[in-house]
Amino acid sequence: MTSLATKNLWIRKQQCPCGDWKCYITYECDSEEGSVAPESVKEDKMLSCRAMITPYVGMVFKSDDEAFEHYGNFARKSGFSIRKERSRISPQLGVYKRDFVCYRSGFAPVKRKANGEHQRDRKSVRCGCDAKMYLSKEVVDGVSQWFVVQFSNIHNHELLEDDQVRLLPAYRKIHEADQERILLLSKAGFPIHRIVKMLEVEKGIQGGHLPFLERDVRNFVQNRKKIVQENEALLSEKRENDVLELLEVCKAMKEADVEFVYDFTVDENEKVENIAWSYGDSVNANVMFGDDETPQSFAWALQAFLRFTRGRCPQTILSDLDPGLRDAVRNEFPGTKHVIPVWNIINKVSSWFSLPLGSRYAEFKSEFNALFNIENTEEFELQWSQMISVFGLDSDKHIDLLYSVRASWAQPYVRGYFLARMATTAYSKSIDAFLKGIFTQHTCLRSFFEQVGISANFQRQTHQETQFTNLRTCIPIEEHARSILTPYAFNALQQELSLAMQYATSEMANGSYIIRHFKRLDGEWLVFWLPEDEQIHCSCKEFESSGILCRHALHVLVIKNYFQLPDKYYLSRWRRECSLLVEDEHNNQSINGGEWFQEYQSLMETLFSESSMTKERSDFVRKELTKELNRILNEVRNLPETDEVCNMNMTVSPNS
Repeated sequence: MTSLATKNLWIRKQQCPCGDWKCYITYECDSEEGSVAPESVKEDKMLSCRAMITPYVGMVFKSDDEAFEHYGNFARKSGFSIRKERSRISPQLGVYKRDFVCYRSGFAPVKRKANGEHQRDRKSVRCGCDAKMYLSKEVVDGVSQWFVVQFSNIHNHELLEDDQVRLLPAYRKIHEADQERILLLSKAGFPIHRIVKMLEVEKGIQGGHLPFLERDVRNFVQNRKKIVQENEALLSEKRENDVLELLEVCKAMKEADVEFVYDFTVDENEKVENIAWSYGDSVNANVMFGDDETPQSFAWALQAFLRFTRGRCPQTILSDLDPGLRDAVRNEFPGTKHVIPVWNIINKVSSWFSLPLGSRYAEFKSEFNALFNIENTEEFELQWSQMISVFGLDSDKHIDLLYSVRASWAQPYVRGYFLARMATTAYSKSIDAFLKGIFTQHTCLRSFFEQVGISANFQRQTHQETQFTNLRTCIPIEEHARSILTPYAFNALQQELSLAMQYATSEMANGSYIIRHFKRLDGEWLVFWLPEDEQIHCSCKEFESSGILCRHALHVLVIKNYFQLPDKYYLSRWRRECSLLVEDEHNNQSINGGEWFQEYQSLMETLFSESSMTKERSDFVRKELTKELNRILNEVRNLPETDEVCNMNMTVSPNS
């Protein structure tokens, strides 16, 4: 027994009679030597365990939950269990009375069949036991307290021993950790009796001494399976309704926009199996520029894509590393270059080879990454063979897969094909961020459809904005390009121009140039310049791939005193003057209203640009702009109408 001096009183601790080794009783006494038997301590002096205190009339609890817990602990130690019987509610106090009774209180109701006959019932444990604890709530000094107003511990049945009372339903609980283990073993195919044995062995307890029975485990597994089946049925119904709603939206969109296209197939049960759609601007982009984003499904989607683009195949198509999609592209688009972005390959390398190679993985990764800097196919084949031989990967299935699709990812095989910078890591991150922003596991198809449409429209409005871009290099080429290129293309050219100043040039006898970085000595590039045709070619083939001149070619043009790029190096895809919107000749007459509309358009461009920087800005603009535009619209509608029509040029400009 230990003690602590506090305010001239002594607080004593001793083992609680409840038998729980972690539980103790504390009480106050007047001297260090003083002692008071636990059973004689007044309730208001008791500072800790009350598990063995018999409830009595006048006993106070902070809440009805605390009272139920106390009575339940007392019941378990005494050999029975309890249940909640009745409660009463008042408008002022809410629930103000609670009745807790013995589990054998009352009698089971007689069940009758539909025809009125008595139904055979299982034997009920209820026998009219009158043991109970009734409580009433009172508010004292603004604090709610629950008082015991009736208590009886007289039972008309035998009380159970500890090894029996633990089997009562009230005390047979399957805790969350055990639930997870049971479900895991059930999914693995273990029968119920084996699951129970496994839990006993894992817990190191004697057979039959789990806090629940085998039938509890069986009921739990069956109920969980039932819940899963019901959820799957609801989900299936929701998906079907979701798809039908999407079809209705597509039909409405087709009526509003004749260039919008969609297609779908149904299975043998007349349920939608595949669906694809494309906005008019995407179709026009393919016609104008000859390339498009990657379709995400297989043969049918590629065929639908071909119908959408009026039979025009893309020059290149980017996709995930998927042999099925590779075969579909090969069959449906035989003349199209299939490209697997580098970032998609690198993301899989770690999961495939880190475990089998162990401590050698870092060395392998370095060798693998070096493959992306190889210039020609012969050197790639040699380095590949050496790499798989050194690391013993000749029979590895992932190595076989990578090699079989090398023409779609290895740089010597894909360099020079037009990719519009969509194979870069930055592009991948932007797509991931876009999808995460509009799509979750709870997003319905209609919402996804609408969000894609809104985002596509917003991209058209903001992608062309150039008037706020700043110059970095003060090179005349940069200033001239700013007036021609879209923001995305101009930013890419700016980056290349900035880096062009870090290279040195060596002119060869045949008029070509060797370009080397002023620090890094591990690489060089060959640039051919044909002044009579104003043509320039670099061995890195960046222009052929992205449509943006590389730093090596730009370096040569700068030292050759070019103040602006030849017109052929501004591709239509990257020109801001190439609008995808078809102008209506009837709207081309700008009378009285053209100037203010352009001014309004400029203000909106600035607003969208500034508000897209943070979520807080975006939310504020969405709220305030909607409110203000509605106010202006209402005022305009209240203005008098006249017979004079004001024709304005409402055609959206390339900057929007």
